[in-house]
Amino acid sequence: MPLPMRRLASAPSLPAVHPHDAAAPPSVRLRRQHGRVAMERTSSTTRRGVSCVMASGKEHASTTTGDEKKGGLRGKLKKVVLAYSGGLDTSVIVPWLRENYGCEVVCFTADVGQGDIEMEGLEKKAKASGASQLVVKNLQEEFVGEYIYPCLRAGAVYERKYLLGTSMARPVIAKAMVDVAKEVGADAVAHGCTGKGNDQVRFELTFYALNPELKVVAPWREWDITGREDAIEYAKKHNVPVPVSKKSIYSRDRNLWHLSHEGDILEDPANEPKEDMYMMSVSPENAPSKPEYLEIGIVGGVPTSINGKDLSPASLLAKLNEIGGKHGIGRIDMVENRLVGMKSRGVYETPGGTIMAAAVRELESLTLDRETMQWKDMLALKYAELVYAGRWFDPLRQSMDAFMETITATTTGSVTLKLYKGSVNVASRKSSYSLYREDISSFENGEIYNQADAEGFIRLYGLPTRVRAMLEKGI
Repeated sequence: MPLPMRRLASAPSLPAVHPHDAAAPPSVRLRRQHGRVAMERTSSTTRRGVSCVMASGKEHASTTTGDEKKGGLRGKLKKVVLAYSGGLDTSVIVPWLRENYGCEVVCFTADVGQGDIEMEGLEKKAKASGASQLVVKNLQEEFVGEYIYPCLRAGAVYERKYLLGTSMARPVIAKAMVDVAKEVGADAVAHGCTGKGNDQVRFELTFYALNPELKVVAPWREWDITGREDAIEYAKKHNVPVPVSKKSIYSRDRNLWHLSHEGDILEDPANEPKEDMYMMSVSPENAPSKPEYLEIGIVGGVPTSINGKDLSPASLLAKLNEIGGKHGIGRIDMVENRLVGMKSRGVYETPGGTIMAAAVRELESLTLDRETMQWKDMLALKYAELVYAGRWFDPLRQSMDAFMETITATTTGSVTLKLYKGSVNVASRKSSYSLYREDISSFENGEIYNQADAEGFIRLYGLPTRVRAMLEKGI
């Protein structure tokens, strides 16, 4: 039965403005350069936001600089929901928002498996910083079941190595922020991402997709704080408890899927990471000398059980993290291309995720035919790129997700893996939907496959090669 086609609404047409039209804004002039029309802003004192008419007919000012903010959103916001971790940066953002925007600040913390230590005392810290309240939501099951598992099923890996730990976490957090903004009646959201990283894009694209009317404040793109010492000084000046006692040499992001490390000696790709940096896994050299076997049950392309015991998505991942970390599984060191254009070096620990990915991939070798596997692998590259770039709620990713879910419907069965000193090797694969037939694959002749048939197949398959050779040799 053919799928119904969805008619796309045409975009509203905007009136054209001629370069010499008297109605054109005085601050904008048009000039032709190399056959292209370019726009120049003529203000010499400050940049102004360029108004754009949205489909709803409302005007929204783009946010580009601190000066623009001062003449734009500042003084106009009533309540802001801030993505809050309790660290130094987000702690000083609270009083900064109140001081510069004159708004109420509601802190929001998402529990995506970063650990109890990072969650301790958050409400006290938030209120001491000047927040009116702290909202905490446990998103672990949603994170694994609705974000990690689709990526796992798709086989999404960015630039050959990265299993998208931070990339998958940002949209689930940002989505929850949009929900909280609605619950508390906030008219804006804020985050502590720097202007150099990928996360600012991931947060804001989610905000745009789910509630384009929300205003977005990004302090790191506005304020005069340039580093850690400035932030500490600002905190002391505003009587904000400084939530640090010792300088951490690494920038880390942790959730149930992975732990990332950046900064310090890692900024030079020539430096080997220090062993004391790792927190989720032991070194392969210090891992047990005896291998451990695990049977992973899989249904529809996603894991459901360990050694025959059914577990929820979050519980299953947490258990595999424990087991994989003990065997030194899942360490990667890579230089990646950030969305904003620069290269960055990071080290990732993904013990449970590495085990899951290996199990699903091995089962697919039984259940997917050649053409389907090739198309899946090609689309997986684009899927990973979309997730990395923060386009989780993009229709293209959602459509690709439907494809992945359909073709992996028969990826059901079990895989036994052997874990040993940092390595993950397959020991057994089983599926009632297996396309592997021993009676066909055996070297012995059978009724279904006659080896003599291969001669005719090769002659036809190799015909283009043979014809080209005949042409070159004048035959």
